[in-house]
Amino acid sequence: MTTTTTISQHDFYGDDDGDSEGSVYLSVIENMKEEYGLFVWPCSVILAEYVWQQRSRFRGSTILELGAGTSLPGLVAAKVGANVTLTDDSSKAEVLENMTRVCELNNLNCNVMGLTWGVWDATIFDLRPNIILGADVLYDSSAFDDLFATVSFLLQNSPDAVFITTYHNRSGHHLIEFLMVKWGLKCVKLVDGFSFLPSRKASLLSGNIQLVEIVLSCGKSAA
Repeated sequence: MTTTTTISQHDFYGDDDGDSEGSVYLSVIENMKEEYGLFVWPCSVILAEYVWQQRSRFRGSTILELGAGTSLPGLVAAKVGANVTLTDDSSKAEVLENMTRVCELNNLNCNVMGLTWGVWDATIFDLRPNIILGADVLYDSSAFDDLFATVSFLLQNSPDAVFITTYHNRSGHHLIEFLMVKWGLKCVKLVDGFSFLPSRKASLLSGNIQLVEIVLSCGKSAA
């Protein structure tokens, strides 16, 4: 079967007050058959913009992106000086290979690895991220438990870390809130994803998208 591959361009501008850091430009290889891991979804655009606007927080941090797919948030983090590991399901060889190609295309030295939620293989025990990212990882309710189990494990390994995720509010917050309690997590920030998105980008997207920051219940709250 023939598939259509394209390269999309993504830009992140300096602040209006004359930010000396200028702008960041990224190229992302997408497959138009819209496999989950080969397409830049709106949640990814919003999370990437959040990383850019919070770049002083990310610079020098150790970042892990879960379900990274086309990896836009992680790529922005790498561009602003973070040490980034991009992960997706270990069984998705095509997605992992695409992640490597995208890093090479943007001259970024990110670590790419398979990480399946709810599976405790050797690699996960060595991960000590300061910040965990996840764009639209809350789309399949049957995978929520495995995702939150993995996030909880990673946060217990790095108790001062935070999980930042964007998701479509498709069915309310009740299931997410229940699972946070179940896995010993709590929300420390919840905002409308469009509240900080530049109008030129917001006009191209749609949906009710939330951004939430999650930490361990007994851990240190994010600033």
